[in-house]
Amino acid sequence: MDERSVDYMEAAIAEAFYAIKLGEVPVGAVVVKDDIIIARGYNQRETRRDIFGHAELYALKAASEAIGSWRLCACTLYVTLEPCAMCAAACVEAQLKRIVFGAFDADYGACGSALDLVSGRLGNTIETIGGVYEARCSKLISDFFTAKRRLRVPGN
Repeated sequence: MDERSVDYMEAAIAEAFYAIKLGEVPVGAVVVKDDIIIARGYNQRETRRDIFGHAELYALKAASEAIGSWRLCACTLYVTLEPCAMCAAACVEAQLKRIVFGAFDADYGACGSALDLVSGRLGNTIETIGGVYEARCSKLISDFFTAKRRLRVPGN
């Protein structure tokens, strides 16, 4: 992975910290085109009471607005967690060039872990690179849920 890609993944991790501050699952994403971050997003499902409140979807929407097109075929999504089926399908529909993610998600990941929706099954094939800063991204998620379990009141 080149130096610029590391910077983009760092930016996605920074977005995940915004989610943590809101009590959201710490997932962050950035969209890059021509070596420039054109959009950012972080999870906001609880905050906005939005079923579609995933980091990837916010980043894709902002990227579309930034370039004035829903076709993101020259763009790369960097995200801290392997996209779920909903987000992977949105990436396919947006015609992304590449997805780079940190932590694998064996339960819900749709870029090869639980499902593979980006290898052409839905039409568009997206190059996928997983496991970038995997330990760091996995720790963000596991620490979040460990802390949440500690705060849970028995009987609720």
